[in-house]
Amino acid sequence: MENQRNMADGLRIAVRALVYAVVGGAALIAIATVASVLGPTLALDLYTPPVAAWWTVFTAITVQGVPFLLLGTVVSAAIGAFVPERVFTRLLPRNQALAVPLAGAAGVVLPGCECASVPVAGSLMRRGVAPAAALAFLLSAPAINPVVLVATSLAFPAQPEMVLGRLVASLATAVVMGWLWARFGREEWLRLPKAAAHSGKGLRAFGAGLEHDFLHAGGFLVLGAGAAATFNIAVPRSVLDLFTGSAWLSVLLLAVLAVVLCVCSEADAFVAASLSGFSPTARLAFMVVGPMVDLKLIALQAGTFGRAFAVRFSAVTWVVAVLSSVLVGWWLL
Repeated sequence: MENQRNMADGLRIAVRALVYAVVGGAALIAIATVASVLGPTLALDLYTPPVAAWWTVFTAITVQGVPFLLLGTVVSAAIGAFVPERVFTRLLPRNQALAVPLAGAAGVVLPGCECASVPVAGSLMRRGVAPAAALAFLLSAPAINPVVLVATSLAFPAQPEMVLGRLVASLATAVVMGWLWARFGREEWLRLPKAAAHSGKGLRAFGAGLEHDFLHAGGFLVLGAGAAATFNIAVPRSVLDLFTGSAWLSVLLLAVLAVVLCVCSEADAFVAASLSGFSPTARLAFMVVGPMVDLKLIALQAGTFGRAFAVRFSAVTWVVAVLSSVLVGWWLL
């Protein structure tokens, strides 16, 4: 009887969270659609065409990104609630050199958002998975999962090579970082996280994870879309020409913006596509760096694994991600 009540409670929580997420996503799309119609009209009435352009960019990014954000958070919550961590320990070999690329490749079939990847990696470490392999999965899961790759293909419909470039550069970054940690990482840099008080499995955990991930990531999507629209409109063209005229400067600028904007990986391809004044390699760097190094991830890593780890790991990851993007961009784009 008690088990039936717990299951019923968990089902109610899961359904409520799913309804909240769907309604929230629909509300975001509705608000953005209304804004896209009324915003430019009001802006033109006020003789401010730049504001109309801002509304257009903002709503385009939001409307395109919300469905993928919702799908990504549903899949991520389901994995966290219903897939036992021991599955990973059984599948990964004990040899770290072999476990790292396998864990990195697992991100292709086991999607998760950036916010979810940090606690998942911590849980894997607590269950005995080698830190190098867990960190490779932490970086790859939000960067190369199917939701992200499909979103990238829709954001760049005329450039299928951008999808392949993102897959190769992101996977290479995750694997290289795993190997670097296996070779040079020190135990005193990494603080193994304790089990979370709210951790669990089943429908209750699914509902809690879905509600948290969607609300959290949705806020960053809106902020990222607003920041990207502001960047497109507010920054003078003469300033952009200083960067777009140089291949290296444009790559470095978008790599830094990826850290600051904190756009969710399910939607960052649409932001990158809107930055049409930059080279394909620079936009690739934006999509490779963002899911692996941004301000919210650095904060999450510092809180989970310690400040000493977050500073070192994020800095090296940024460098490796930029280099991987440049090499893959030179090869494919």
